[in-house]
Amino acid sequence: MIANFQAPPVLSRPLSFAVMRIDDLDEVALIEKSVYSHPWTYGNFLDSIQSGYECWVLRDAGGILLGYFFMMAAVDEAHLLNISVHGDMHRRGIGKMLLDQVCKVARQLHMDSILLEVRPSNLRAIAIYLRYGFAEIGRCRDYYPAAGDQREEAIVMRLSL
Repeated sequence: MIANFQAPPVLSRPLSFAVMRIDDLDEVALIEKSVYSHPWTYGNFLDSIQSGYECWVLRDAGGILLGYFFMMAAVDEAHLLNISVHGDMHRRGIGKMLLDQVCKVARQLHMDSILLEVRPSNLRAIAIYLRYGFAEIGRCRDYYPAAGDQREEAIVMRLSL
């Protein structure tokens, strides 16, 4: 793992997307652990890359990792498995940029829609998804692990492309 990982205090331009590489996973795992109470493991990330999922990173001009996403294409629907923004980079439009790239990749793969699940407690993400045009289509009971050996449901959302 990278010992001195820190986000920049200001966003430096230009930003660039790249297909995620295994070499990116230490940084990805650090962000994941810092923004989620129940983060994906390094193994989850590695399996996603090795399974051929769409795995992308967003970096600034200095090479600092700002965010990433993992998306699986299935028939005509993309499933957004994980999308994350470095905690120090929230409220700077990074989430929207990531969603723009998700949509671009999904369209290139001829997907008709994008499906995702989100915790009801993740109000910031829900607000972003709703502003972006996602609509709630259902709920999955006991989907996510939660504190104290409890479970939290998932809100299932879809965006038509």
